[in-house]
Amino acid sequence: MHDLTGFQRDLLYVIAGADQPSGQDVKEEVEQYYSTEINHGRLYPNLDTLVNKELVEKGQLDRRTNYYEISDAGRKQIQERREWEEQYVEL
Repeated sequence: MHDLTGFQRDLLYVIAGADQPSGQDVKEEVEQYYSTEINHGRLYPNLDTLVNKELVEKGQLDRRTNYYEISDAGRKQIQERREWEEQYVEL
């Protein structure tokens, strides 16, 4: 997880918290959090990076729509990150 950008981490968290979201679903969630529009040229290359790092799996809903799903490796990375954070931040 240390080699991901903050944006990529945010995408990973959104995907982990949803049930096979489409790219558009992920985009809407991130736009709401960032309070700004996220263009396709930023979103999809970063989603592809998560797929290439095997943190996310990509499937096809139909000919035009892909879905994303957290992989076991992605879940493990999130768990390790949360354990690391808890060393420094108590909530």
